[in-house]
Amino acid sequence: MSQFSLELDEDQLQIQQWIHDFAEGVVRPVAAEWDEREETPWPVIEEAAKIGLYSFDFFANAFGDETGLTIPVAMEELFWGDAGIGLSIVGTVLGVAGIMANGTPEQIGEWVPQCFGTPDKLMMSAFCVSEPDAGSDVSSLRTTAVYDEAKDEWVLNGQKTWITNGGIADVHVVVASVDRDLGGRGQASFIVPPGTPGLSQGTKFKKHGIRASHTAEVILDDCRVPGSCLLGGKEKLDERLARAREGKSSKVQAAMATFEATRPSVGAQAVGVARAAYEYALDYAKERKQFGRAIIENQSIAFMLANMKMELDAARLLVWRAAWMGRTGKEFKAAEGSMSKLKAGRTAVWVTERAIQILGGYGYVKEYPVERWHRDAKIYDIFEGAEQIQELVIARAISGLRIQ
Repeated sequence: MSQFSLELDEDQLQIQQWIHDFAEGVVRPVAAEWDEREETPWPVIEEAAKIGLYSFDFFANAFGDETGLTIPVAMEELFWGDAGIGLSIVGTVLGVAGIMANGTPEQIGEWVPQCFGTPDKLMMSAFCVSEPDAGSDVSSLRTTAVYDEAKDEWVLNGQKTWITNGGIADVHVVVASVDRDLGGRGQASFIVPPGTPGLSQGTKFKKHGIRASHTAEVILDDCRVPGSCLLGGKEKLDERLARAREGKSSKVQAAMATFEATRPSVGAQAVGVARAAYEYALDYAKERKQFGRAIIENQSIAFMLANMKMELDAARLLVWRAAWMGRTGKEFKAAEGSMSKLKAGRTAVWVTERAIQILGGYGYVKEYPVERWHRDAKIYDIFEGAEQIQELVIARAISGLRIQ
């Protein structure tokens, strides 16, 4: 088993520099433009595919790192460039995680490569869980999946919302209820292949931040998928449902299996946003002069930056610990994965707000990037489990009680 270390190895350092160069040279120069346009930055994704960053091979190798640190290192650097563009590049990984967490080896081999496509023919995936009345409470999903035995097809009906790449993705991974009486234990995940009739995009949301990332509703209207598109297979599902009906223990919900694998990565994204704001504010404070000296020579500014750096490093350490624990099979006895995402999200919001304060009026206008970073940061208090949900998960873990 790999030993924990805060020192990155040579491969990790090379990946860190490789992605940093891409973020600095390709992402940052166009970040403001795509934020203003509120459109998917296909040219940037194409560049990411050309260098192998947007590819199944890269993420497979990164997730295979025995220390678990390559993914958070990569995420931090990419999102240091821009969160909206970064999410457009890695949003497909959500769908991939849903397939990896619930699919058979054959399904993984068939569908995961199709989530990325090739540099000449880019493809995307989307992970569809949230609904208008079921966000944090995934056990209350209303989207249904009914099996048509005569045709060996599943019929999906429902409405998903807040879906990254929703409607524009080639491969949609949809979590639906096959037995509403069982709540979250009666859910399953389904592949909706490209061009399947009955799936359409609903409202595309105009967002406060991460505006280069496409977020929309997904409508499922008598959407029929082959029986083979049930992730894990029907035999496994029937066995799981039978155990649940008998009151026996079962594995985690289909949606939660994905979230547990991705939360430290999301935390790393928030760290990247926070670091971008901290570094910019630090440089600004060294150059900006008031009353005959650089403003960083004033304790009020210097101490603010000192605390920004401390919180940033603390968040990164929690993210790295959770990523290492998850990769090496350590039990999350105190919900360390949720801790990492909670701390990183809060840190991103606080650090970017402090950066605006240091820049003063300049921090509040679009000519300077800190206002965009502040807008982008807030989503990390909300998606992949709102901060209150993370607190609930942690409280239940440390108390052993079903806290409501």
